[in-house]
Amino acid sequence: MVMKNYPPEFKADAVALVLSRPDRTITSIARDLGVSRETLRVWVRAAQARGEGGRRAVGGVSTGKDTSAGPLPSDDVLEEENKQLKARIRELEQERDILRKAAKPFRERDKLVNRFQFVEDHKALYGVKRLCRVLQVSRSGFYRWVKGVAARLARCQADEQLAGRMRRIHAEYEGTYGSPRMTAELRAAGIVVNHKRVERVMREHGIAGLRLRKKVRTTVSEPDAAPVPDLIRRDFTAEQPNTRYVGDITYLPVSGGRFLYLATVVDLSSRRLVGWSIADHMRTELVVDALQAAAHTRGGRLDGAVFHTDNGAQYCSREFARACRRLGVTRSRGAVGTSADNAAAESFNASLKRETLQGAHHWPDARTARLTVFGWITRYNTIRRHSQLGQLSPIDYEKTIDSLKSAA
Repeated sequence: MVMKNYPPEFKADAVALVLSRPDRTITSIARDLGVSRETLRVWVRAAQARGEGGRRAVGGVSTGKDTSAGPLPSDDVLEEENKQLKARIRELEQERDILRKAAKPFRERDKLVNRFQFVEDHKALYGVKRLCRVLQVSRSGFYRWVKGVAARLARCQADEQLAGRMRRIHAEYEGTYGSPRMTAELRAAGIVVNHKRVERVMREHGIAGLRLRKKVRTTVSEPDAAPVPDLIRRDFTAEQPNTRYVGDITYLPVSGGRFLYLATVVDLSSRRLVGWSIADHMRTELVVDALQAAAHTRGGRLDGAVFHTDNGAQYCSREFARACRRLGVTRSRGAVGTSADNAAAESFNASLKRETLQGAHHWPDARTARLTVFGWITRYNTIRRHSQLGQLSPIDYEKTIDSLKSAA
Protein backbone atom coordinates (compact mmCIF):
# COMPACT_ATOMS: atom_id res chain seq x y z
CA MET A 1 0.00 0.00 0.00
CA VAL A 2 1.37 3.42 -0.97
CA MET A 3 2.10 5.72 1.94
CA LYS A 4 0.44 9.10 1.95
CA ASN A 5 2.57 10.61 4.72
CA TYR A 6 6.34 10.46 4.24
CA PRO A 7 8.90 11.30 6.93
CA PRO A 8 11.22 14.26 6.26
CA GLU A 9 14.25 11.94 6.00
CA PHE A 10 12.57 9.97 3.18
CA LYS A 11 11.77 13.18 1.32
CA ALA A 12 15.34 14.47 1.75
CA ASP A 13 16.84 11.20 0.50
CA ALA A 14 14.43 11.13 -2.44
CA VAL A 15 15.37 14.69 -3.43
CA ALA A 16 19.06 13.93 -3.03
CA LEU A 17 18.66 10.80 -5.18
CA VAL A 18 17.00 12.80 -7.97
CA LEU A 19 19.70 15.47 -7.93
CA SER A 20 22.54 12.95 -7.83
CA ARG A 21 21.25 11.01 -10.85
CA PRO A 22 20.86 13.47 -13.73
CA ASP A 23 20.99 10.52 -16.10
CA ARG A 24 17.61 9.29 -14.84
CA THR A 25 14.17 10.87 -15.19
CA ILE A 26 11.94 11.83 -12.31
CA THR A 27 9.38 9.33 -13.58
CA SER A 28 11.79 6.37 -13.27
CA ILE A 29 13.01 7.40 -9.81
CA ALA A 30 9.44 7.97 -8.57
CA ARG A 31 8.51 4.52 -9.83
CA ASP A 32 11.42 2.98 -7.90
CA LEU A 33 10.51 4.87 -4.70
CA GLY A 34 6.81 4.04 -4.95
CA VAL A 35 5.65 7.64 -5.13
CA SER A 36 3.91 9.56 -7.86
CA ARG A 37 5.92 11.62 -10.31
CA GLU A 38 4.17 14.86 -9.39
CA THR A 39 4.71 14.25 -5.65
CA LEU A 40 8.42 13.74 -6.13
CA ARG A 41 8.59 16.81 -8.36
CA VAL A 42 6.86 18.90 -5.64
CA TRP A 43 9.42 17.74 -3.05
CA VAL A 44 12.29 18.68 -5.31
CA ARG A 45 10.89 22.13 -6.10
CA ALA A 46 10.18 22.79 -2.41
CA ALA A 47 13.70 21.79 -1.42
CA GLN A 48 15.17 24.02 -4.15
CA ALA A 49 12.97 26.90 -3.00
CA ARG A 50 14.26 26.50 0.58
CA GLY A 51 17.81 26.36 -0.67
CA GLU A 52 18.12 22.74 0.38
CA GLY A 53 18.21 21.30 -3.07
CA GLY A 54 21.71 20.02 -2.51
CA ARG A 55 21.33 18.79 1.04
CA ARG A 56 21.25 15.05 1.15
CA ALA A 57 20.28 12.96 4.20
CA VAL A 58 22.11 9.73 4.83
CA GLY A 59 20.74 7.51 7.60
CA GLY A 60 18.46 10.32 8.73
CA VAL A 61 21.37 12.79 9.08
CA SER A 62 21.95 15.73 6.80
CA THR A 63 25.37 15.76 5.14
CA GLY A 64 25.42 19.52 4.94
CA LYS A 65 27.08 19.31 1.48
CA ASP A 66 25.54 21.03 -1.52
CA THR A 67 25.42 18.51 -4.36
CA SER A 68 23.14 20.59 -6.53
CA ALA A 69 23.89 20.37 -10.29
CA GLY A 70 21.66 23.29 -11.15
CA PRO A 71 17.97 23.40 -11.97
CA LEU A 72 16.53 19.98 -12.60
CA PRO A 73 15.63 19.32 -16.23
CA SER A 74 12.01 18.40 -16.65
CA ASP A 75 10.75 15.38 -18.56
CA ASP A 76 9.43 17.70 -21.29
CA VAL A 77 12.87 19.22 -21.78
CA LEU A 78 14.52 15.81 -21.99
CA GLU A 79 11.94 14.58 -24.44
CA GLU A 80 12.47 17.63 -26.62
CA GLU A 81 16.22 17.10 -26.58
CA ASN A 82 15.69 13.47 -27.50
CA LYS A 83 13.53 14.50 -30.46
CA GLN A 84 16.20 16.94 -31.64
CA LEU A 85 18.91 14.31 -31.40
CA LYS A 86 16.83 11.83 -33.38
CA ALA A 87 16.13 14.48 -36.02
CA ARG A 88 19.85 15.23 -36.27
CA ILE A 89 20.61 11.54 -36.66
CA ARG A 90 18.06 11.27 -39.47
CA GLU A 91 19.59 14.31 -41.16
CA LEU A 92 23.09 12.85 -40.96
CA GLU A 93 21.85 9.55 -42.34
CA GLN A 94 20.28 11.38 -45.31
CA GLU A 95 23.51 13.29 -45.94
CA ARG A 96 25.38 9.99 -45.85
CA ASP A 97 22.96 8.52 -48.40
CA ILE A 98 23.38 11.57 -50.64
CA LEU A 99 27.17 11.28 -50.61
CA ARG A 100 27.00 7.55 -51.32
CA LYS A 101 24.79 8.13 -54.35
CA ALA A 102 26.95 11.00 -55.55
CA ALA A 103 30.21 9.05 -55.21
CA LYS A 104 29.77 7.07 -58.45
CA PRO A 105 28.93 9.90 -60.90
CA PHE A 106 31.57 12.19 -59.35
CA ARG A 107 34.29 9.55 -59.11
CA GLU A 108 36.22 10.45 -62.23
CA ARG A 109 35.70 13.94 -63.67
CA ASP A 110 33.51 16.02 -61.42
CA LYS A 111 31.99 19.06 -63.09
CA LEU A 112 29.71 21.71 -61.63
CA VAL A 113 27.12 20.79 -64.24
CA ASN A 114 27.18 17.20 -63.00
CA ARG A 115 26.38 18.40 -59.47
CA PHE A 116 23.51 20.54 -60.69
CA GLN A 117 22.14 17.58 -62.64
CA PHE A 118 22.41 15.40 -59.52
CA VAL A 119 20.41 17.99 -57.52
CA GLU A 120 17.78 18.06 -60.28
CA ASP A 121 17.51 14.25 -60.31
CA HIS A 122 17.18 13.86 -56.50
CA LYS A 123 15.44 17.04 -55.37
CA ALA A 124 12.07 15.29 -54.89
CA LEU A 125 13.64 12.87 -52.40
CA TYR A 126 16.02 15.10 -50.44
CA GLY A 127 15.10 18.69 -51.27
CA VAL A 128 17.15 21.33 -53.09
CA LYS A 129 18.44 23.06 -49.96
CA ARG A 130 19.93 19.93 -48.39
CA LEU A 131 21.40 18.68 -51.67
CA CYS A 132 23.08 22.01 -52.43
CA ARG A 133 24.53 22.17 -48.94
CA VAL A 134 25.93 18.63 -49.02
CA LEU A 135 27.30 18.98 -52.58
CA GLN A 136 28.64 22.48 -51.82
CA VAL A 137 26.92 24.31 -54.66
CA SER A 138 24.86 27.48 -54.46
CA ARG A 139 21.11 27.29 -54.75
CA SER A 140 21.02 30.45 -56.86
CA GLY A 141 23.48 28.87 -59.28
CA PHE A 142 21.36 25.74 -59.43
CA TYR A 143 18.19 27.70 -60.22
CA ARG A 144 20.02 29.66 -62.94
CA TRP A 145 21.13 26.34 -64.39
CA VAL A 146 17.53 25.08 -64.35
CA LYS A 147 16.34 28.18 -66.21
CA GLY A 148 18.90 27.52 -68.95
CA VAL A 149 17.69 23.97 -69.72
CA ALA A 150 15.81 25.00 -72.85
CA ALA A 151 18.78 26.96 -74.21
CA ARG A 152 21.14 24.07 -73.53
CA LEU A 153 18.82 21.63 -75.25
CA ALA A 154 18.64 23.85 -78.31
CA ARG A 155 22.43 24.21 -78.35
CA CYS A 156 22.85 20.45 -78.02
CA GLN A 157 20.53 19.85 -80.98
CA ALA A 158 22.41 22.45 -83.03
CA ASP A 159 25.69 20.73 -82.18
CA GLU A 160 24.26 17.40 -83.31
CA GLN A 161 23.25 18.90 -86.65
CA LEU A 162 26.68 20.51 -87.02
CA ALA A 163 28.37 17.21 -86.20
CA GLY A 164 26.34 15.49 -88.92
CA ARG A 165 27.52 18.09 -91.44
CA MET A 166 31.09 17.62 -90.24
CA ARG A 167 30.91 13.87 -90.68
CA ARG A 168 29.82 14.31 -94.30
CA ILE A 169 32.71 16.70 -94.96
CA HIS A 170 35.08 14.36 -93.13
CA ALA A 171 33.98 11.45 -95.31
CA GLU A 172 34.09 13.53 -98.49
CA TYR A 173 37.73 14.40 -97.86
CA GLU A 174 38.57 10.85 -96.73
CA GLY A 175 38.99 11.77 -93.07
CA THR A 176 41.84 14.20 -93.67
CA TYR A 177 40.37 17.51 -92.47
CA GLY A 178 41.22 18.83 -89.02
CA SER A 179 39.49 21.76 -87.31
CA PRO A 180 41.05 24.63 -89.35
CA ARG A 181 40.04 23.23 -92.76
CA MET A 182 36.73 22.01 -91.33
CA THR A 183 35.98 25.56 -90.14
CA ALA A 184 36.82 27.00 -93.54
CA GLU A 185 34.66 24.42 -95.32
CA LEU A 186 31.67 25.15 -93.08
CA ARG A 187 32.03 28.89 -93.55
CA ALA A 188 32.27 28.45 -97.31
CA ALA A 189 28.93 26.62 -97.11
CA GLY A 190 27.38 29.65 -95.38
CA ILE A 191 27.45 28.30 -91.82
CA VAL A 192 28.43 30.94 -89.26
CA VAL A 193 30.76 29.16 -86.82
CA ASN A 194 34.02 29.90 -85.01
CA HIS A 195 37.00 27.57 -84.77
CA LYS A 196 36.58 26.97 -81.01
CA ARG A 197 33.11 25.53 -81.49
CA VAL A 198 34.33 23.40 -84.39
CA GLU A 199 37.16 22.04 -82.23
CA ARG A 200 34.77 21.28 -79.37
CA VAL A 201 32.16 19.53 -81.51
CA MET A 202 34.80 17.50 -83.33
CA ARG A 203 36.34 16.46 -80.03
CA GLU A 204 33.00 15.53 -78.44
CA HIS A 205 31.90 13.48 -81.47
CA GLY A 206 35.23 11.79 -82.17
CA ILE A 207 35.90 13.55 -85.49
CA ALA A 208 39.61 14.07 -86.03
CA GLY A 209 42.08 14.66 -88.83
CA LEU A 210 45.03 12.41 -89.52
CA ARG A 211 48.34 12.65 -87.72
CA LEU A 212 51.85 12.43 -89.05
CA ARG A 213 53.51 9.05 -89.47
CA LYS A 214 57.14 8.30 -88.72
CA LYS A 215 59.27 9.24 -91.71
CA VAL A 216 61.77 7.00 -93.51
CA ARG A 217 65.00 8.39 -94.89
CA THR A 218 65.09 8.66 -98.69
CA THR A 219 67.86 11.25 -99.07
CA VAL A 220 71.33 9.85 -99.79
CA SER A 221 73.77 12.74 -100.07
CA GLU A 222 76.46 12.98 -102.73
CA PRO A 223 79.75 13.93 -101.00
CA ASP A 224 81.60 14.84 -104.24
CA ALA A 225 78.89 17.12 -105.65
CA ALA A 226 79.78 20.61 -106.74
CA PRO A 227 78.62 23.19 -104.19
CA VAL A 228 75.36 25.02 -104.85
CA PRO A 229 74.31 28.01 -102.70
CA ASP A 230 71.20 28.08 -100.52
CA LEU A 231 69.05 30.76 -102.16
CA ILE A 232 65.98 30.07 -100.02
CA ARG A 233 67.49 30.17 -96.50
CA ARG A 234 64.35 28.71 -94.95
CA ASP A 235 62.15 31.48 -96.34
CA PHE A 236 59.48 29.29 -97.91
CA THR A 237 57.44 32.11 -99.43
CA ALA A 238 57.16 33.78 -102.81
CA GLU A 239 55.26 36.86 -103.91
CA GLN A 240 54.32 35.47 -107.31
CA PRO A 241 53.81 31.96 -108.74
CA ASN A 242 56.50 30.41 -110.94
CA THR A 243 59.38 32.14 -109.13
CA ARG A 244 60.46 29.79 -106.33
CA TYR A 245 60.01 26.03 -106.08
CA VAL A 246 60.98 23.25 -103.68
CA GLY A 247 61.31 19.55 -104.45
CA ASP A 248 61.97 16.25 -102.74
CA ILE A 249 61.67 12.46 -103.05
CA THR A 250 59.45 10.42 -100.75
CA TYR A 251 58.75 6.70 -100.53
CA LEU A 252 55.35 5.05 -101.11
CA PRO A 253 55.20 1.69 -99.25
CA VAL A 254 53.60 -1.28 -101.02
CA SER A 255 52.87 -4.73 -99.57
CA GLY A 256 55.64 -7.29 -99.62
CA GLY A 257 58.28 -4.80 -98.45
CA ARG A 258 58.36 -3.02 -101.81
CA PHE A 259 58.37 0.72 -102.47
CA LEU A 260 57.43 3.24 -105.12
CA TYR A 261 59.07 6.68 -105.11
CA LEU A 262 57.48 10.06 -105.72
CA ALA A 263 59.43 13.15 -106.83
CA THR A 264 57.66 16.52 -106.37
CA VAL A 265 57.98 20.14 -107.48
CA VAL A 266 55.94 22.56 -105.30
CA ASP A 267 55.40 26.27 -106.00
CA LEU A 268 56.17 28.28 -102.83
CA SER A 269 53.72 31.03 -103.75
CA SER A 270 50.56 28.98 -104.27
CA ARG A 271 51.76 25.66 -102.75
CA ARG A 272 50.58 24.03 -105.96
CA LEU A 273 52.16 20.73 -106.98
CA VAL A 274 53.10 21.74 -110.50
CA GLY A 275 55.20 18.68 -111.34
CA TRP A 276 55.53 15.14 -110.07
CA SER A 277 56.71 11.69 -111.10
CA ILE A 278 56.27 8.16 -109.68
CA ALA A 279 58.62 5.22 -110.34
CA ASP A 280 59.85 2.04 -108.69
CA HIS A 281 63.41 3.47 -108.51
CA MET A 282 65.22 6.58 -107.26
CA ARG A 283 67.44 7.20 -110.29
CA THR A 284 68.07 10.74 -111.51
CA GLU A 285 65.47 10.45 -114.27
CA LEU A 286 62.79 10.38 -111.53
CA VAL A 287 63.54 13.99 -110.45
CA VAL A 288 64.19 15.14 -114.03
CA ASP A 289 60.76 13.86 -115.12
CA ALA A 290 59.12 15.76 -112.23
CA LEU A 291 60.92 18.99 -113.21
CA GLN A 292 59.95 18.62 -116.88
CA ALA A 293 56.32 18.04 -115.81
CA ALA A 294 56.48 21.32 -113.86
CA ALA A 295 57.83 23.14 -116.93
CA HIS A 296 54.98 21.70 -119.01
CA THR A 297 52.44 22.98 -116.44
CA ARG A 298 54.00 26.46 -116.61
CA GLY A 299 54.03 26.66 -120.41
CA GLY A 300 57.24 24.91 -121.41
CA ARG A 301 59.98 26.69 -119.43
CA LEU A 302 60.75 27.87 -115.91
CA ASP A 303 62.95 30.84 -116.86
CA GLY A 304 64.48 32.55 -113.82
CA ALA A 305 62.76 30.29 -111.27
CA VAL A 306 64.72 29.00 -108.27
CA PHE A 307 64.39 25.29 -107.54
CA HIS A 308 65.45 24.35 -104.00
CA THR A 309 66.18 20.75 -102.96
CA ASP A 310 68.16 18.73 -100.44
CA ASN A 311 71.57 17.21 -101.14
CA GLY A 312 70.34 13.86 -102.41
CA ALA A 313 72.51 12.24 -105.06
CA GLN A 314 69.81 12.69 -107.72
CA TYR A 315 69.73 16.49 -107.26
CA CYS A 316 73.53 16.68 -107.20
CA SER A 317 73.99 14.76 -110.45
CA ARG A 318 75.23 16.26 -113.72
CA GLU A 319 72.15 15.05 -115.55
CA PHE A 320 69.90 17.05 -113.24
CA ALA A 321 72.14 20.12 -113.60
CA ARG A 322 71.82 19.90 -117.41
CA ALA A 323 68.03 19.63 -117.14
CA CYS A 324 67.92 22.77 -114.96
CA ARG A 325 70.02 24.74 -117.47
CA ARG A 326 67.83 23.57 -120.34
CA LEU A 327 64.65 24.70 -118.57
CA GLY A 328 66.08 27.99 -117.28
CA VAL A 329 66.08 26.96 -113.61
CA THR A 330 68.50 28.25 -110.97
CA ARG A 331 69.47 25.51 -108.53
CA SER A 332 69.47 25.93 -104.72
CA ARG A 333 70.36 23.43 -102.00
CA GLY A 334 70.30 23.43 -98.20
CA ALA A 335 72.97 22.17 -95.84
CA VAL A 336 73.82 18.47 -95.71
CA GLY A 337 71.82 16.53 -93.11
CA THR A 338 69.48 19.44 -92.25
CA SER A 339 65.87 18.61 -93.10
CA ALA A 340 64.67 22.03 -91.91
CA ASP A 341 66.36 23.63 -94.94
CA ASN A 342 63.76 21.90 -97.11
CA ALA A 343 60.85 21.89 -94.64
CA ALA A 344 58.17 22.96 -97.14
CA ALA A 345 58.79 19.94 -99.36
CA GLU A 346 59.01 17.64 -96.32
CA SER A 347 55.69 18.98 -95.02
CA PHE A 348 53.98 18.35 -98.38
CA ASN A 349 55.20 14.74 -98.47
CA ALA A 350 54.08 14.15 -94.89
CA SER A 351 50.59 15.48 -95.61
CA LEU A 352 50.28 13.34 -98.73
CA LYS A 353 51.16 10.08 -96.97
CA ARG A 354 49.20 10.89 -93.86
CA GLU A 355 46.02 11.58 -95.82
CA THR A 356 46.35 8.77 -98.32
CA LEU A 357 47.55 5.92 -96.09
CA GLN A 358 45.35 7.05 -93.16
CA GLY A 359 47.22 5.00 -90.62
CA ALA A 360 47.85 1.94 -92.83
CA HIS A 361 51.40 0.65 -93.17
CA HIS A 362 51.25 0.19 -96.94
CA TRP A 363 49.08 -0.06 -100.04
CA PRO A 364 48.06 -3.54 -101.22
CA ASP A 365 49.75 -3.12 -104.62
CA ALA A 366 51.57 -0.59 -106.82
CA ARG A 367 48.51 0.19 -108.97
CA THR A 368 46.43 1.11 -105.93
CA ALA A 369 49.24 3.30 -104.66
CA ARG A 370 49.55 5.17 -107.97
CA LEU A 371 45.80 5.75 -108.34
CA THR A 372 45.40 6.85 -104.72
CA VAL A 373 48.26 9.34 -104.97
CA PHE A 374 46.99 10.63 -108.32
CA GLY A 375 43.51 11.21 -106.87
CA TRP A 376 44.89 12.99 -103.81
CA ILE A 377 47.17 15.26 -105.86
CA THR A 378 44.23 16.27 -108.06
CA ARG A 379 42.10 17.14 -105.03
CA TYR A 380 45.06 18.88 -103.37
CA ASN A 381 45.52 21.27 -106.29
CA THR A 382 41.85 21.89 -107.04
CA ILE A 383 39.72 21.75 -103.86
CA ARG A 384 41.76 20.92 -100.74
CA ARG A 385 41.98 23.99 -98.53
CA HIS A 386 45.45 25.14 -97.49
CA SER A 387 46.15 26.93 -94.20
CA GLN A 388 48.91 29.05 -95.77
CA LEU A 389 46.56 30.35 -98.46
CA GLY A 390 43.70 31.62 -96.31
CA GLN A 391 41.98 28.23 -96.63
CA LEU A 392 41.88 28.39 -100.44
CA SER A 393 43.04 25.60 -102.73
CA PRO A 394 46.31 26.24 -104.65
CA ILE A 395 44.62 26.71 -108.03
CA ASP A 396 41.94 29.00 -106.55
CA TYR A 397 44.71 31.04 -104.96
CA GLU A 398 46.52 31.42 -108.28
CA LYS A 399 43.24 32.53 -109.88
CA THR A 400 42.91 35.18 -107.18
CA ILE A 401 46.39 36.48 -107.97
CA ASP A 402 45.58 36.57 -111.70
CA SER A 403 42.41 38.52 -110.94
CA LEU A 404 44.38 41.08 -108.94
CA LYS A 405 46.85 41.46 -111.79
CA SER A 406 44.06 42.01 -114.29
CA ALA A 407 42.41 44.60 -112.04
CA ALA A 408 45.71 46.46 -111.72
